[in-house]
Order: sequence, then C-alpha cells, then structure tokens
Amino acid sequence: MQDVIQDVLGAAGKVIAVHINYPSRAAQRGRTPDQPSYFLKPSSSLALTGSVVERPAGCELLAFEGEIALVIGSPARRVRVDDAWKHVAWVTAGNDLGVYDLRHADKGSNLRSKGGDGFTPVGPGLLPADDVDPAALRLRTWHNGVLVQDDTTADLLFPFARLVADLSQLLTLEPGDIILTGTPAGASVAVPGDTVDVEVTTVDGRLTTGRLSTTATEGTTPLEDFGARPRTDDVQREEAFGSREAAGLPAPTPVLTVELRNALESVATATLSSLLRKRGLDNVSIDGLHTTRPDRRVVGLARTLRYVPNREDLFESHGGGYNAQKRAIDSVNEGEILVMEARGEKGTGTIGDILALRAQVRGAAAIITDGGVRDFALVSAMDIPTYYANPHPAVLGRRHIPWDTDVTIACGGTTVQPGDIIVADSDGILVIPPHLAQELAEDALTQEREEEFIAEMVQQGHGVDGLYPMNARWRSRYEARTAGASDD
Repeated sequence: MQDVIQDVLGAAGKVIAVHINYPSRAAQRGRTPDQPSYFLKPSSSLALTGSVVERPAGCELLAFEGEIALVIGSPARRVRVDDAWKHVAWVTAGNDLGVYDLRHADKGSNLRSKGGDGFTPVGPGLLPADDVDPAALRLRTWHNGVLVQDDTTADLLFPFARLVADLSQLLTLEPGDIILTGTPAGASVAVPGDTVDVEVTTVDGRLTTGRLSTTATEGTTPLEDFGARPRTDDVQREEAFGSREAAGLPAPTPVLTVELRNALESVATATLSSLLRKRGLDNVSIDGLHTTRPDRRVVGLARTLRYVPNREDLFESHGGGYNAQKRAIDSVNEGEILVMEARGEKGTGTIGDILALRAQVRGAAAIITDGGVRDFALVSAMDIPTYYANPHPAVLGRRHIPWDTDVTIACGGTTVQPGDIIVADSDGILVIPPHLAQELAEDALTQEREEEFIAEMVQQGHGVDGLYPMNARWRSRYEARTAGASDD
C-alpha cells in the first residue's frame, strides 16, 4: 500500500482545500457559508505517514486539521452532482497543516501559511470510492494520543459530490488531483515534539485508512527579512486553537454585560424609544408583531436569518437539507435573539414547534419573525417568547427560501444587524446600536426615576403643566428630594 500511496502523491497535479464544510466548524468559526470556497496547496506540500513537519523558526502557531481527502480517478469537467462521485477513485486521510503566523502574508490564498513542504500529509491507506458511502464516513484525529476530532460526513454543508461537481464547472479535475474536504471542530495547535494522527473509516468500522501520523519539529533556519515575517495576535491564536479558552486567552468583555442586561430589563421600551429619538434615531422599532409572552421583557443580542421569495429552482439548492434556517437555529447561543427577515409575508410559516423548541433548548432569549408561525398552539405554550406576524399552517417552501444567516436584514420595517441589542416588552420591540446601549441604559434609569416622581406628584393632585416635563421649579424640588434620599 505504501507504494500505491506514493504513486498517488506523485500523480497529484492539484491539491484543493475547502475552507468550511462541517457544521461543528462553522459554529466554532461563527459563520456558515452559503457556497463552498477553496484554496490551492502546492503538490510539493504532500507527504506520507510518519513524516516530520517543520514549524518555521520564529513561528508560534502550527495548526493541524484532520480531513478526509478525495483522490480523483478520471477527468471531471462540468459534471453534474448526480454523476460526480464516479470521478473519485480513492478516499484517504489528510492533515491540512498551516502556520497561522503567516496568514497575514497572503490574505485568502494561504500559500505561505499552508503551502510549506510536508504541510499536507495523506494516507496511509486508500479506500476505493466505489466501496464507501460518502455520507457515511467517520473522521477522527488524535493529538498526542488524545482524541480531539470525531465527526461524520452525515450532515456536511457541502456533500463530496457537490464539491467535485462545483469545482468541475470552471476547471478540469484530473486523475491524481486531491481534494481536502474540510475539518470539523477540534482542530488545534501542535508544538515541536507533538504527534498528530488522523484516521478515516466507514461509520460501521468495516473499512479504515489506518492512522496517518505526523510529528512536529522546530525549524532552525530563520525566515529572511526580504519576505513576510511571522506575525501573530490573539485573534490568530483563537482561530488556530479553535477557541479563546483553548488558547489560554481571557474571555472577551461581552458587549451585553450582566449589569447592562439588568439595566435594560428594568426600563420600559417606551422610555428607551424616547431617548433614542433624542439621539436622532426614529426608525429603530420592529413593528406590527404580536408576542406569545406579553408578560415578559426580553433583552438579548441579535442573530439574524434572511428568507428570500421562493423560486423553485433555488429552493431545490437552498431549501432542503441543512439549510440556513436549521443552521441559524443550531448556532443561536444562550441569551441571543434570533431575528428573521420574512418581508412581512404572512402566507406561510417561518418557524414551527420543533425548531422553536431547539432554540429554547439552546437558551435563546426569544425568536422574532415578521412572518408566520406554524404549530402555533405548541409554540405559544413554550417558555421562549416568540414575536410573530400571524399563525399560518403552510410549510416553509410555499413562499420562502432560507437564504443566509448573520447578515444585515430588514424585519418589521427596520434594519437589524448581528450583534445589535434587542429590547422587547408588551409595548414593542426596539433595536439598539451596541455603542449607544450603556449611556442609553443610564439615561433611561434616570428618566424613569424622574417619571416616578412626576407620577407621585400627579397622584397627589398636582397638574401636569410645568410638571411634565418638569420646569425649573419642579426640577429643583425633585433634585432636592433626590439629594435628601442620597443623604439617608
């Protein structure tokens, strides 16, 4: 088999890698692509099992990514998805190694960061493509003997046949070409002396490639000054290790701190609306919606989902499988609010009981859609508040295609961006720009204290002229009372 894999490496004209393909990796990265995107690695980066890969001198972040590699067996040019798999001859294990210190040097191309000698080990065994189900493969990676990646191809964003067909539309895939099909969550950083093993099996364990083993070593020759120098920061460390925690970095200061959330939860949207208007922001309310929980006040960060009008040919490619709707639900985090753009279309549902339950289980603070809700009785009985235009029994494909996530959208007549702060109560729903939230909350608390005083004075029989809003005499009286309360 070693001779066979050696022949495969020798025949590789192109090595093509996919950026993001596993839902677990997309969730980790915080972005889910609508279409696959690729980069090239030179064939000189290929290596066999047992190889040693050098972390260049002066570099810190040699990252490994266990992947499933496809070896093309026959030329593929403008092939259809249904015919694409027959152009694949072999399936094997791969490791898409890269140095994050050099990502800045060739933004997007990854040539220097991922093209080094030995940066693409593959093997050791080859599984005949005809003998495997491409949707029933298992990928595992061990870092110094510890299992760190374990995923299957059952729910890939872009199934293997689609990758082959997509690439073949513009370039000819030739025998020996290798496609690296993406890595799941769990990829991390190796330091000199570490060993990384990757294995691909069928889900039932019937066939295996065996373990592809690679050992990291420290380079001794520094990079010359006439080329790009290593450069890294906490952003690159987080991406290389997969998370800030894994990289040993402190957690970032949240935009919506506990204190800010508590402050916004304690004031009415009516108060916040008036203060936003004073700042010149009139069009920041999501209008025309009802809520399943009028008793609740909700505060959270916006995550967004956009639907476009249904077109049958596009629904075929975007409507089924692990579509944008499901990706949005599966990636919403605790305390976040999923906001949907449905164009005010009331003739179909945008969410039903199962997906609403999934959002609730993940800890979402609310769901907001300017379209319809299916399974309304079940959704309205849930603890999670749902804001909606109307109930409707129709399934998704009647009027909508779930198109993309975490983009700027329009909902209920206003613009919502990912990361905006949403505040909702029985009066309505407001969208607050994050940079204004802290001062807005402080001013709202002040305004509500003033209005409590005004309400008390009205209750005592005083007229509103000069009191609401307070003139100089009433303000002086209010401030004296406030100072007295502070002295107590």
